Formats: sequence, structure tokens, C-alpha cells
Amino acid sequence: MEIIGKTSAEIFDSIRIQVQTGTMSPGHELPTVRDLAVTLGVNRNTVSMAYKRLVGAGIAVTQGRLGTVIREQPVLGEQEGIIPGSPLEDLAGGNPNPGWLPDIGAVLSHQSYRPRLYGEATVDAALKAAAQRWLSGDCPENFQLNLTNGAVDAVERLLSAYLTAGDKVAVEDPCFVSSINTLRFSGLQPVGVVVDAEGMCPDGLEQALMQGAQAVIVTPRAHNPTGYSLSRERAAQLREVLFRYPHVLVIADDHFSQLSVADYHDVIPPDAGRWALIRSVSKMFGPDLRLAFVASDEQTAQRLRLRLAPGTNWVSHLLQDAVSACLSSSDVSAQTARAREDYDRRRRVMTAALAEQGITVATPADGLNLWLPLPGSSQSAVLALAQRGWLVRGGEPFGVQTPAHGLRITISTIDDDDAQTFARDLRHALGRG
Repeated sequence: MEIIGKTSAEIFDSIRIQVQTGTMSPGHELPTVRDLAVTLGVNRNTVSMAYKRLVGAGIAVTQGRLGTVIREQPVLGEQEGIIPGSPLEDLAGGNPNPGWLPDIGAVLSHQSYRPRLYGEATVDAALKAAAQRWLSGDCPENFQLNLTNGAVDAVERLLSAYLTAGDKVAVEDPCFVSSINTLRFSGLQPVGVVVDAEGMCPDGLEQALMQGAQAVIVTPRAHNPTGYSLSRERAAQLREVLFRYPHVLVIADDHFSQLSVADYHDVIPPDAGRWALIRSVSKMFGPDLRLAFVASDEQTAQRLRLRLAPGTNWVSHLLQDAVSACLSSSDVSAQTARAREDYDRRRRVMTAALAEQGITVATPADGLNLWLPLPGSSQSAVLALAQRGWLVRGGEPFGVQTPAHGLRITISTIDDDDAQTFARDLRHALGRG
């Protein structure tokens, strides 16, 4: 296991090849910069540059005085969605109710389609105008607008526009599994910030930023998995913290938006240098409409456009036409309002059914799920419920530094009678009678 090379590029390639071939395993400690420089007969700066490149490429991680080690390569974590072919009643997928999604074909039947060519504007003029009206007042003024292929895509692109592998990102703990996967695959380090009934805790955010976090991802409403939303007071406290760190990229992921029963409270300081507000249409119009609006400051918008320019990766104008038609349809707007009321009713029905069995979930809740904290591992409860025909999501993968013990229960399609049955089955699964 010999490292060779006289230039930083040669040293980098020597180590990378050994990692790729398995000669160096995750956790392997590299020689100190000084020792390797002496061994190879090169300047210490040459080795230092090679090590920095290894960290930037996500191959190694620097642990301060503990040195530089080969990092664990990310593996695919749990994903949102259904399990095809499962005979179990799905209370785990986090999906919206298909009955509340608009009939895209019917909506588009009233709208003509014009083919677009290379070089045209990446954002349709009518959709841009609708987005400007929707986002105005909820973020700093004079924002720029971009589109991405959904909220997760937006988060990944925003982070890659500013951060490099090894950087820290403050996130809620527990955290949305797709956000955790995005960070780990990008070689970024998630730093968990505890959430309570009013949202992300300001003291925890301050601590994460003092530890060097270069970005923060905040869910203003319907936090996944807990269902918590920011209060007005909590949002103001977070703005005060973020004001003291103007270099930090602030990302607000308002994924539930028009379906939320909670008010939107902005966490972005008025003079923030790097910020973005994301609103996707996945919950309102369907996950297959891969589109999210990204309002941001001018510099961030320009960086996004470098990767979304025509000829590379703009969002399909067919999808834009579909979303524009939905946003301008009075029938779809009325359907969205009914969906909001129905999801709220289902949350309250399930919460009440569980309370009758002595089970208390996190409240106030918004979104498609309810969160039941547990004192220990959720595995036995998940298995016991599966034996009774229910599929629920164990909470451990939502944890950041440590597993999040709990159950996440998707309520979007369950009816009142099944809610009562599930509550009784859950009581037995928890060993409470």
C-alpha cells in the first residue's frame, strides 16, 4: 500500500486508484502531510494540495488533529414512496391522495401547445408571472426566479452552487430522508438541529453555525416527519440568528405550501446575501410533475442558471404548461382547497383515534403524516403492525447524528373506520394492551 507521486495530481491519483481498487478501505488513515512529504521527497504544500483535492472529491475527510482518512462511501438510504406489490395497507409512503390530484389531461385540453426550440427562455412567461404573484411577500423583494425538477433537485443544485465536499449543513433533526441522502451523496456533513412544536430551535441553529455550517435548510411548514410548522415568534428568532451569519446560504423548503393550514413565516433576513425559497407542486398536483419554483437573490439565481440553461437541463415546457394551466384553473384551485381541508380532517381523525387508545402524536401537525415519538427502536412496532396488515415508516432513518426513534404515519388516504382499527392495532403493537 504505497503512495507514489511527485506532483499533487500524481499523489491524488495514486490514492484514488487504491480506494477504487479496495486497497485502501474506508477509515484508512492517510499519513500526515509532513510524513508523506518526507517519504516522497516533495514540498509539504504539494501533499496538502493533494489531500484537499481528495476531500473536495469526497474520497477523504479531514478530522482535524485526527488527520485525514478515507471516508465511508455513501449508500442508498431509505426513499419516499410506495412498495410495489405490497399486500399491506400503506401508511408509510408519504404520498398525496391520488383522488385530490388534478386531471392533467383535462386541464391541458383547454390550452394550446406551442413547440419551443433551443435558445428560448427557460421559464414560460405566463408561469413566471403566476410564480411572481405566488411568491411575492414571502421572501425578500426583487427576487429572481428559476425552475428545477422538484424540491430535492433544487436543494441539491443550490448546495452545489456554493458548497464543496466536507462542508457542514444545518438541518432539522429529525430530517426529511431525501435531504439526508442528498447531503451524504454530495459529501456534505449534515448537522442536526432539534425541532419542537414551533419548528427549528434557534439555540441549536446558532450552535451549528458556530461549528462552521455553511448552509441551513429550514422547513417553514409541515416539517417531515414531525408535521411541525414555524410560529411567527420562532421564525423571527431564526431570522435574528441568521442575520449574524450573512455568508450562510439559507434555504427555505416550503414543500406543502397551498395545502398547509399553517401560515407561512419567513426566516430569510431582509439583507441575506445567499438565500432561496423553494415551492414545489408535487403535493398539490402530483409527484410526477417534476417542477419546483426557486426564488432567490440575484447571485444565487445566476449560479443556478449556469446549470439550467437551454441545451443542458431546463425544465420541460410541457411540464411548465401543465403547472401553469393548473395554477390558472379555478376548478383546480377549488380542488386544492378541498384537499387542504380533507388532509386536515384526516389528521384530526387519526389523532383523535390514537388518543382514545392512549397514544399521543406530535401536535400541532400539518402535512401528510403524523409523528409518534418512541422511547426506543421502532422495529418491533413496525413488524407487529405488518403482521396486522399495516405498513408504517420506522423513524430511525430520519435521524441525523443519532437514530430518531418513532413512527411516521401517512394519513392521506386512510378513512375514519380504518383509523379506528389502526389505532387499536397500534396499541397492541406497542404492548399497551
